[in-house]
Amino acid sequence: MSDTMQSLDQLAALKTAAPEAPKHVKKIDKQGRAYATGKRKDAVARVWIKPGAGKIIVNTREVEVYFARPVLRMLIQQPLVAAARAGQYDVVCTVTGGGLSGQAGAVRHGLSRALTHFEPDLRGVLKKGGFLTRDSRVVERKKYGKAKARRSFQFSKR
Repeated sequence: MSDTMQSLDQLAALKTAAPEAPKHVKKIDKQGRAYATGKRKDAVARVWIKPGAGKIIVNTREVEVYFARPVLRMLIQQPLVAAARAGQYDVVCTVTGGGLSGQAGAVRHGLSRALTHFEPDLRGVLKKGGFLTRDSRVVERKKYGKAKARRSFQFSKR
């Protein structure tokens, strides 16, 4: 029984250090780009960013052509504006599935994640803005005996 503690000082010396928060490191490929995948509803966006003049290309088309509605373009720009990096990165992305609104949300999510891979220090700003959270809301499935997911057929007494 020689391994028993004689004082509280010996017990304090055994205490292990608390685990530190994970250090996020810069993740870029050989071309100097950061890559991330974004998702929203049924849409999936693959996003690559690199330092540049601020051009955004979606499925080989300009963002103004692909997303004609100004609200959707503003949605995509939100992470760059929140991080004060508007016009500093060229963005190339391919989007599949879903509609235009879901695709814009997927690009925003992917762009936010790619920014954190390129500059890990931006994670706090983007996390606070809610850009790194995957919006998990999806369309509810249709149930049998119903017109839609919850809508019933019109009731008639006669």
